[in-house]
Amino acid sequence: MAIHTKDLGGPLLASVSRSFYLSIRLLPRKLRAPIGLAYLLARASDTIADSAEVPEAARLQHLAAFARMIRTGRTDGLAELQHDIHTPHPGETTLLCNLDRCIAWLGELENKDRSEIVDVLEKIIRGQTLDLERFGGGHHVVALQSAEELEEYTYLVAGCVGEFWTRVCLNHLPGCSSLGLADLRKLGAEYGKGLQLVNILRDFPEDLRNGRCYFPEPELRAAGTSPTPLIDAPAKAQPVYDLWRERAIAQLDAGYEYIASLRSARLRAACFLPWYLGLRTLRLLGKPGTLDRTDKVKVSRLTVRFAFVYALASAFSERALAWSYRRATGHARPAPVISEESSSAASP
Repeated sequence: MAIHTKDLGGPLLASVSRSFYLSIRLLPRKLRAPIGLAYLLARASDTIADSAEVPEAARLQHLAAFARMIRTGRTDGLAELQHDIHTPHPGETTLLCNLDRCIAWLGELENKDRSEIVDVLEKIIRGQTLDLERFGGGHHVVALQSAEELEEYTYLVAGCVGEFWTRVCLNHLPGCSSLGLADLRKLGAEYGKGLQLVNILRDFPEDLRNGRCYFPEPELRAAGTSPTPLIDAPAKAQPVYDLWRERAIAQLDAGYEYIASLRSARLRAACFLPWYLGLRTLRLLGKPGTLDRTDKVKVSRLTVRFAFVYALASAFSERALAWSYRRATGHARPAPVISEESSSAASP
């Protein structure tokens, strides 16, 4: 179903991610188009990469073709992509049918916004390509081989998004943060990586069943286990799981500092929602017996509703932001990731 270009960032965006759509609606108006379009393109590449019924080689080919479309503005290979890639998600199906309009919309943006989107999608697709090359097509559980590989992956698919978000915000809203670009970009990258690590922790048992283990194999062996036995006994990975959960908490602590530095109430509220829900998810993931559960850990709908109330309060109040952190974690606000000395020395 073809839809009008002006509706791509409205109904279509809402159909593929209602939570992110709400964050987009909280943003200052001038930021909605570049950030919303970047999300749609990233969601499309994710749909391509996750189409398990399509052979790995074909998915890699379509990802490369999609990257060329984004880079050049030409839609060569789009018909083949739309023919091969199918998804049960109605919103994603509509998105795939409207990729030509998304590419056309990209060409209509300001040069600086277009360049930022091309750059971040290049990194995301590189991360998705690495993921397919490492895990695709196997009949046993494959694990990453080092912490560096996991850090690289979380950066490529999410940390770079924090950097993109930061640059776009500063391009359109100079002075929107009390921190300079270098410090804010560092915090944004850590914040994005933390959100992705939350997903990895939450999806750990399911990923094992699909032959994927994002925890480094040397760490698992040091804990007395290995990837394949974890399918039937994921709790054997508990020491490694706890280590990376602590890493995710530290990264979302960077998100606290990121949000606290923002001067725009709308921007603070938009950044607050995924951060708060990520912290609440991490708290649930820390409960005993989590790895033995057969269902996916999710925050309640009531928690999501209250998150919007807390977001509005935290948009205007540092005290409310600190209270929200305590509410989410059970602890007092985190220590700064960026020191006062470095932040005061950085140019706004």
